[in-house]
Amino acid sequence: MDFEDLELFRDVARTRSLSRGAASNGVSQPAASQRLHEIEKGLGLILLDRSTRPAGLTPAGRIYLDFCCEVLRRKERLDADLDELRTRIEGSVRVACIYSVGLSDMTRLRREFEARWPQVSVEVEYLRPDKIYEAVIEGAADIGIVSYPELVRYVVAIPWRNEPMAVAVAPSHALAGRGTLKPSDLQGLDFIAFDSDLPIRRAIDHFLREQGVEVTIGMHFDNIQMVKEAVAVGAGVSILPRRALRSEIELGRLAALPMRPEITRPLALLHRRGRKFSQAALRFLDLLIENGKHEEDPAGAEPAGQETATT
Repeated sequence: MDFEDLELFRDVARTRSLSRGAASNGVSQPAASQRLHEIEKGLGLILLDRSTRPAGLTPAGRIYLDFCCEVLRRKERLDADLDELRTRIEGSVRVACIYSVGLSDMTRLRREFEARWPQVSVEVEYLRPDKIYEAVIEGAADIGIVSYPELVRYVVAIPWRNEPMAVAVAPSHALAGRGTLKPSDLQGLDFIAFDSDLPIRRAIDHFLREQGVEVTIGMHFDNIQMVKEAVAVGAGVSILPRRALRSEIELGRLAALPMRPEITRPLALLHRRGRKFSQAALRFLDLLIENGKHEEDPAGAEPAGQETATT
């Protein structure tokens, strides 16, 4: 079994793009196309629906994608389990993380992990998203955590969780006593935004455009903490992950209102493609994945939620 072919098909299927899937695997588009044809020939089934743009999966393709993901995951697990027969789980795990996840979730997860594996230390560095990709590619970080993951060559992005977002307002704001809002309720309001080069800014701008809503951007910052502070002093409203608002809500400094339709923030775990994980790093990655599967949004449909700091 050729694991490189499994990785190629997985990436083409996930991105719904032959060119992007080929690029992320370091092969040319013609070479990738030939390999996919050979896979289909060997199986005797068509996996990609090439009549649609972007390309979709046939029923057989969806089954094969599940197979590829499972085999590649189990191969990582096999390699790690074999290493465990020879190696103690010790050393350190280096994590590059956006602030808004790091300052709440990572503190808790690091303590849980180090209690389970006292020979291992977890080192967390808080960075802007672009710097996290650099750290993963250059080997300065074993694992990266970002929002709005992008397809980057040599980097594997594992979907982690989707965080519901809410409208954040000062308790004295006219909207503070309202229930669920419509996007149109934000029309013309003073708005605290993120810097224009951040993925969360682009996502929120896109959402507002789709809803036909125009806001007045009075301030913009590169991190969630500063956005929250500006909202708390009444400089405007914003749209933030509900988890990032828990502490301020408990202190009575902010109110968070759910919105329909809802906007969510996707988070992903990053690692360098082909990187051989240490036992410590693989165990921490497993902990993160399990946490993402089972953790529910603590705010539910009600206003709540905190993290702290960037996007």
